[in-house]
Amino acid sequence: MAIWDKVRQGIDKAGKAAQDVFDEGKLRLDAYRAREQADKAAEALGYAIFRAAEAGGELDADARQRLTDALRSRDTDARRLETELAAARAAAGMTEPPAGAPDTATPPPPPTDPSQAPS
Repeated sequence: MAIWDKVRQGIDKAGKAAQDVFDEGKLRLDAYRAREQADKAAEALGYAIFRAAEAGGELDADARQRLTDALRSRDTDARRLETELAAARAAAGMTEPPAGAPDTATPPPPPTDPSQAPS
């Protein structure tokens, strides 16, 4: 009977490891998708400001607020998921993402001085 207990323990341990890998992969994918959505919201805000400037004006306050709120919401979601992912990795003893994993690091903020903008 002892051999079957060891086999069962091994199967349970393998099942838990597989579930942990699956959960971490799902969380990584969710974080990546959330970051993409935040990037798209930032892009939409940037394009709206650019188009308004090209038309010789400024983006109206309602549109600016709506686009800023969308960006803030999506960025908050992305940061929350990235924090959960980092905590899950730390709990699993992982400090580096697996090879080939998408980079979910938060991008640096854009420069505030136009002379610092990349050319």
